[in-house]
Amino acid sequence: MSFGAIADDYDRLRPGPAPDAVSWLLPDRADVVVDLGAGTGLLSRAVAAVVDHVIAVEPDARMRAVLADRSPGVVVLAGRGEAVPLPDASADAVLVSSAWHWMNPDLAVPEIARVLRDGGRFGVIWTGRERTSWLRAGEWFNTGAADFARQPEEADLARPRGRQITLPEPGLFRDIETHTFSFTRRMSIPDLVEWLTTYSRVISASDDARAAGRARATAALAEQFPGATELDVPMRSHCWRADRVPRS
Repeated sequence: MSFGAIADDYDRLRPGPAPDAVSWLLPDRADVVVDLGAGTGLLSRAVAAVVDHVIAVEPDARMRAVLADRSPGVVVLAGRGEAVPLPDASADAVLVSSAWHWMNPDLAVPEIARVLRDGGRFGVIWTGRERTSWLRAGEWFNTGAADFARQPEEADLARPRGRQITLPEPGLFRDIETHTFSFTRRMSIPDLVEWLTTYSRVISASDDARAAGRARATAALAEQFPGATELDVPMRSHCWRADRVPRS
């Protein structure tokens, strides 16, 4: 629940999905799509550009407020992966964006399967930075409690542990596939530095620790890119999808 404290900055600074990722995640029939753990609606808005009925489910009221304000046409509901406030077989797709590691798969997987129609799509997407030699978030924002770069939410997407899906009931889904989409995000250097502060261990760190991290990041980027005001940040969206097995 730490993210609600910075909901406006989260929405402004966090990346949306790669342009081609949404179409890859969605099934052929996508009349009703649920964004589960929707945050401020970064994925919801991308889906709403191509789907008529999008339902965003988010547990934090502060995140929901930003989501509702900035996502016209999206239905916003309070709820979580372990208790989805929707009827059985009511959705064509349930998508999760960079929130899966906050959910309990033993409870969330059966809930997602319950909400999906037969043949419906369960999709997960992680969007984050590519590994680079110059963007050293773990070094700059080491909060002491744990290395920032080792958080599941900002894990290097080349490392499998940062993008694992556990299916405690393997008979519920089939046709599992993965795909990665690379893209570039152009950012001002101040926004890039602030983006790195939107991860949970940095949000929950002390004011002094965050200030020190900002100073280290700003100084390092100024040294590496003298005179630059914007940088191209290499990004990737790693996607996982599977289809609901018919009930009987």
